[in-house]
Amino acid sequence: MSENITNINWYPGHMTKAKRQMQEDIKLIDLVIEIVDARIPISSRNPDIDELGKNKSRIVLLNKADLADPSINNEWRDYFEKKGIICLEIDSRDRSGFNKIQNMVAIACKDKIERDRKRGILNRPVRAMVVGIPNVGKSTFINSYAGKACAKTGNKPGVTKGKQWIKLNKQLELLDTPGILWPKFDDPQTGLKLAYIGSINDDILVMEELADNFIKHILKSYPNAIKISYNVEDDYINSIELIEKIAIRRGCLLKAGEPDIAKASRLLLDDFRSGKLGRISLETPNEIL
Repeated sequence: MSENITNINWYPGHMTKAKRQMQEDIKLIDLVIEIVDARIPISSRNPDIDELGKNKSRIVLLNKADLADPSINNEWRDYFEKKGIICLEIDSRDRSGFNKIQNMVAIACKDKIERDRKRGILNRPVRAMVVGIPNVGKSTFINSYAGKACAKTGNKPGVTKGKQWIKLNKQLELLDTPGILWPKFDDPQTGLKLAYIGSINDDILVMEELADNFIKHILKSYPNAIKISYNVEDDYINSIELIEKIAIRRGCLLKAGEPDIAKASRLLLDDFRSGKLGRISLETPNEIL
């Protein structure tokens, strides 16, 4: 499975085009807001963003933090802040934390705001680019943040014809960007983790193999998560037997009454992605130091 993941042709032409566009757009913005999946904050980061966003103010949003291990979320927040990057935990579907984001924008861009003030430029909004790989919740974040007040501010000087900015309020404008991955993974585990959370299309994966790898991964840190979620005994020999137990427990059966491994594999991964297995993080800062 690891080899299959790393050989996937996942960097099509539109992503190359998107990266070039981002290189142009970055000149127009004050702040980069990067959205990552809190369960895999490093694996769900595009390393190109560090180069693209250098010399810009930065905020990292740990999205889907409600699905991740709370104690690990704290570790990641400390990790990014030690690097000088403001970091917040969010659930992009919940608007209750957006005031905190607005405050963090003001802190991240305080130098820019002060420079404007000294030049007599008052109330010029911060222009922010929202970046993130596919399926980390970027679009949900923008739509939730903008809400009914979402309004297009029109073309900006130097922006490609037809490009529109989203005006959130008098202090902040957002420029959306397509979700982009990077050309190659140096670590096969990165590809696996992205597949676990759904950033790689399930239709091009062998779900039984993916579930097999997922079980091996999760049993190391959360040995009881599957046992408790599916009420299965731990008298299995390997992960395939465990999937068979899940299939039987959840009624995933073929016509002959045999366990439907493929259906149970998809069920397992869907349950993880939706948080039904509990709050689980798949990587910690200590693993990458």
